[in-house]
Amino acid sequence: MKLTVNQRSVTVDDAPDTPLLWVLRDTVGLTGTKFGCGIAQCGACTVLVDGEPLRSCSVPVASVAGKHITTIEGIAHGETLSNVQQAWVDVEVPQCGYCQSGMIMATTALLKKHSHPTDTQIDEALTNICRCGTYDRIRVAVKKAAGAA
Repeated sequence: MKLTVNQRSVTVDDAPDTPLLWVLRDTVGLTGTKFGCGIAQCGACTVLVDGEPLRSCSVPVASVAGKHITTIEGIAHGETLSNVQQAWVDVEVPQCGYCQSGMIMATTALLKKHSHPTDTQIDEALTNICRCGTYDRIRVAVKKAAGAA
């Protein structure tokens, strides 16, 4: 089946019920999207599908054929980080960093809907789990990215 990943057409022959996460990591070779829980609860595996955040660990690859998939590898502009990625670096958000690609993708989607989100909008959009508890720095980074947008 054909997929569009990070604005590039790829053909994969994985079983249609294979979770998108494993197709991205094992078949396409994009390992920035992480496995966390496997039940779409933690958000480490968040990617964008047609601009909407989606937890890729529980989505069959066949359900996203023909849609535009964006991973953490696809949001920078060449060597220039996206506003969100740069804010994450500037604020020094990550500790272990494992959840951060999913957090960054969820934030990217949030800022497309709400260019200057309120605390409530941030809380509603970022339901990802950070085991290190960097939520305060995440909120600062979201607001910094919003100011740069």
